[in-house]
Amino acid sequence: MARLRIAVMGCADIAARRVLPAIARSDKLELVALASRDAEKAKATARPYGCRPVHGYRGLLEDPDVEAVYLPLPCALHAHWVEAALRAGKHVLAEKPLTPEPERTAALFALAQERGLALMENIMFLHHPSHATVSGLLAQGLIGEPRAFRAEFTVPRRPAGDIRYQSALGGGALLDTGVYPVRAAVHLVGAELTTVAATLLRGPGFEVDTGGAAVLRSPQGVIVQIAFGLDHGYRSAYELTGTHGRISLDQAFTPPAGHRPVLRLERPSGTEERRLPAHDQVVATLESFARAAAAGRSPDVRASLRLSALLHAIREHAEGPS
Repeated sequence: MARLRIAVMGCADIAARRVLPAIARSDKLELVALASRDAEKAKATARPYGCRPVHGYRGLLEDPDVEAVYLPLPCALHAHWVEAALRAGKHVLAEKPLTPEPERTAALFALAQERGLALMENIMFLHHPSHATVSGLLAQGLIGEPRAFRAEFTVPRRPAGDIRYQSALGGGALLDTGVYPVRAAVHLVGAELTTVAATLLRGPGFEVDTGGAAVLRSPQGVIVQIAFGLDHGYRSAYELTGTHGRISLDQAFTPPAGHRPVLRLERPSGTEERRLPAHDQVVATLESFARAAAAGRSPDVRASLRLSALLHAIREHAEGPS
């Protein structure tokens, strides 16, 4: 497979800190350009990678040498620029969530399908093999029938002015950290979850939700409890409880490439800890996107649609009637 010629639309922290270095490490992608609304910032960010700096996002989409774009822009800008990129004939890897509006999300996937392009939501933890290990243990029935799933992703407070705290840019804990436990529940419990209850909390002086929790339920009666936050001690873990035991995983969502996650399996016969292999989930995500682009198909469409619907439902439950 020829290397996918990819460009980055924006100089967000996640792009500079994790994705650009991962593109450089992969032999499946070639970084050809990087765009910013600030010409000097584009030059400075592009320089270490030897790619072409572009002033403005539109100019990037008009470049015939660009086959695909990675879009790390704030959530409120996703729908506009994802659509623009698809209409320009580019495959798109967009930061999560694609959009929190189910109808808009569905329309973007429909547009990608119509044009034979890949549209993928960038949820990197799904590409770490530790979750396949968990799924395998569940399939073997090692903890019996699933009864409950609990997941938490919380991070410390960011500096004042961070985009996560700006409502106009689609900030807030639900759309930033809440995405992870909700998507993990869809992955491990099932897509047909419904929202039972939810709450969102806004810390003093903030204009967005800085924390929250939700209770979901599967058609089979599995209860899902999730918690998330942007003004908390760091926590990144989940656990599944069954009729005969429990599985828990540490560093579930953002493990560094060299980290070996610890899986804990509790059963009546005893408790076992397994240190799983390290894996570079950022490179794995990018290479999964390259394969989707080569096939001209969007992966995990149903799961992305369910994620969008659940985020919408959680906010509706939390905010109540207007």
